Amino acid sequence: MRRPALYSSSRSGRVPQAQPATDTAPAAPPAGATRTSRMSASSPRLLWAAILLLAALLALSLSLALRPAQRRLTQDDINAAVLKTMETQVMPSEYARAYDKISPSVVRVVSYVKRSRLKKDEPIKNARLAPRPKSLGPAQPGTQPGADDEDVEQGVGTGVVIIDKGVILTNLHVVSGADRIKVIFFDGMESSASISGVQPENDLAVLQASKIPDDMIAATMRSTSDLLPGDKVLAVGFPFGIGPSASGGIVSGLKRVFRSPEGKQEMNNLIQFDAAANPGNSGGPLVTMDGEVVGIVTAILNPTSARTFLGIGFAVPIENAAAAAGLPPF
Repeated sequence: MRRPALYSSSRSGRVPQAQPATDTAPAAPPAGATRTSRMSASSPRLLWAAILLLAALLALSLSLALRPAQRRLTQDDINAAVLKTMETQVMPSEYARAYDKISPSVVRVVSYVKRSRLKKDEPIKNARLAPRPKSLGPAQPGTQPGADDEDVEQGVGTGVVIIDKGVILTNLHVVSGADRIKVIFFDGMESSASISGVQPENDLAVLQASKIPDDMIAATMRSTSDLLPGDKVLAVGFPFGIGPSASGGIVSGLKRVFRSPEGKQEMNNLIQFDAAANPGNSGGPLVTMDGEVVGIVTAILNPTSARTFLGIGFAVPIENAAAAAGLPPF
């Protein structure tokens, strides 16, 4: 916006008297007189503007001077913070973290046979963790109590989901000869299952569940190529039908050989471990502290008639188990 013209207030309202005519030209006003008169009226505004600007600059400089300098974090600062957290917070153990990661993928596997078959006292084929796990409860009632076609619970084992479409790995001896198979997922959902593949030489069976939870999580499998004796491992399953239960230990050895007392079948290239395993752990995952599956629990060594855990268990390496499900090797 154009500023209005400023005029000097020194001009009077009297009419100037006529001057005698002379040949001399009237004297010119001093140079700069007009400029000075114009600036004299605007100088207070300029002065206040300058004062305000200086005050703002002074306030800014004072705030910058009083602000503490930000110090860069060093490794010592980070270490001190971590140590303080460890001293004041209870951290979960390695086993607890591994269990938390694998547990959504672990399932209970229940096999059923017809009552008429139990009367014949059929031998259990390919048994590894005999005797059969203790039942969690009464057998499922049939339409006619006591009828020969009634489904009776044969045993409880464990399985692990390896593909989120409901593909489950377990032991063959857990489901061998079953007339009906049921799996129970981590959230309690029950589903019937069918055998989609077997690998008898490694006592492995692949199950396909007919329905799965919406948030189904498949386990992560890990190669055993870098597994060493002394590495910590966790066995998760349903020992004697109780679970899911977890037991921790270490890898005791690699490339072990096991011969079944019943079937006289020899199994090779097994992982030996000392995490407690009992009837019902069959088919469960053996996992590292990262919660990744390195084997499928399949057998225990106990020369006594009790056939319970004495400290030596065996697992099929996950490479073999993945091959049973048609997955490519690592």
